[in-house]
Amino acid sequence: MSFFITVEGPEGSGKTTQVRELAARLRSSSHHVIATHEPGGTPLGEQIRELLLHAPWPLCPETEALLVTAARAEHVTHVIRPALEHGHIVICDRYIDSTLAYQGAGRGLDLDQLWALQRFAFDGLLPDLTILIDVPVEVGLARRYQDAEQLSRFDRETLAFHERVRAWYLRAAHAEPARWRVFDGTLPPEIVAEQIWATVQAFLHKREQMGARGRI
Repeated sequence: MSFFITVEGPEGSGKTTQVRELAARLRSSSHHVIATHEPGGTPLGEQIRELLLHAPWPLCPETEALLVTAARAEHVTHVIRPALEHGHIVICDRYIDSTLAYQGAGRGLDLDQLWALQRFAFDGLLPDLTILIDVPVEVGLARRYQDAEQLSRFDRETLAFHERVRAWYLRAAHAEPARWRVFDGTLPPEIVAEQIWATVQAFLHKREQMGARGRI
């Protein structure tokens, strides 16, 4: 049974930890799972990721948007869509919503133009479920700065930038409640993991019921 889950959140939200935990739980329940991330997930995507996160020179917002979208086109074509066509569950750490949040709300690029660019790249492939792990900006950045050697260009952005990103996520989740579920990332990780697991189980159960009705 194919199912596409994306996990979003501001810097330091703990989403990468939750992707690993969710993938492990699904695999232990006999699901075939592909856990991946953006930007990245393909050889080209990983090179773009390194450039986006650690470029030694400034990148203009338009360049950021085009690079991350190019990586997404490769990712969808070579990883995400084939896995779904084989009936796997795909969990992706960031997807189109990150571009709208970071390059749109954060950098100030036109959201309508960005959305058109994303539609070109993902070719109609939208998530079945998007998990937002929300944390206050100060909390998330404090976590990131605990390991200064791992900081990216985005970690070093202004508080105002990160506040715009977080605000966009919350607005998007409020505007599309059928797809989004929001979790409090300030809670202990094991509690967040339990909450996410319960939500995913409910979504999968609903999908199974819909499939069963379709076979009647």
